[in-house]
Amino acid sequence: MAALTRLVKPSFASHSPISYLNRCLYSSITSESNSHAASAYTPHLGAKPNLSVKDPKDRNVQWVFLGSPGVGKGTYASRLSNLLGVPHIATGDLVREELAASGPLSRQLSEIVNQGKLVSDEIIINLLSKRLEAGEAKGELGFILDGFPRTMRQAEILEGVTDIDLVLNLKLREDVLLEKCLGRRTCSQCGGNFNVATINVKGSNGSPAISMAPLLPPQHCMSKLITRADDTEEVIKHRIDIYNEKSRPVEEFYRSRGKLLEFDLPGGIPESWPKLLEVLDLDDYKEQQSAAA
Repeated sequence: MAALTRLVKPSFASHSPISYLNRCLYSSITSESNSHAASAYTPHLGAKPNLSVKDPKDRNVQWVFLGSPGVGKGTYASRLSNLLGVPHIATGDLVREELAASGPLSRQLSEIVNQGKLVSDEIIINLLSKRLEAGEAKGELGFILDGFPRTMRQAEILEGVTDIDLVLNLKLREDVLLEKCLGRRTCSQCGGNFNVATINVKGSNGSPAISMAPLLPPQHCMSKLITRADDTEEVIKHRIDIYNEKSRPVEEFYRSRGKLLEFDLPGGIPESWPKLLEVLDLDDYKEQQSAAA
């Protein structure tokens, strides 16, 4: 398929990557011992990814965004998607779209999400496969994955299908992350995402101070703001704990392959976005795009 076959490994070139995703999933369900062995894998530190090529057209844009829930993966992945002209595929959005639909899967997902649990590999890969099929039909090339892979099993399945060019790991202090998540709001009418939290956290134990201004909605949305059912302190803390347990091994998986780039968010969008572009060697590219616009 267009989005995944560009760098498909030779042994799978004659098969549909979507079919391969599903075959790997169901075969791995019966091979849990292998999955546990992979989780115990202790990698060595890899080299910093090579980002020396200035023009993204001259390098693969098959990227993965990692980071705790609420850190801002969707915000920055979406901005890079617009800048580079590749689709931003967020598994969280796929889950929310399915939640908005009616049916048994929607009810099952609602219970899982409201309890702060991770959605199973089976469900995530099913949703992702459908999204990739839709992208193939539209002729999409490349992708920025947001929220996948979250587990070692998902990372191994993805590696069997395609070569990931870069894995960007967004990091934020957990006390700041909690405040940020508790401030999230959605407009019930237009669906816009906003944040009412004003964050000013002092530096401590070697960690720098962090300030984040609220992302307030326009006046006509103020009275229509709602809070996500799963954005409670208890659920958020539980979600972060699950992430640390399940997803940190994925960070090590990509670090050992020299593909992990860690980025500590210095603040909100105005502070973080220019620095992120600089780290990705995209600051000149953005200027060229602006000049051409």
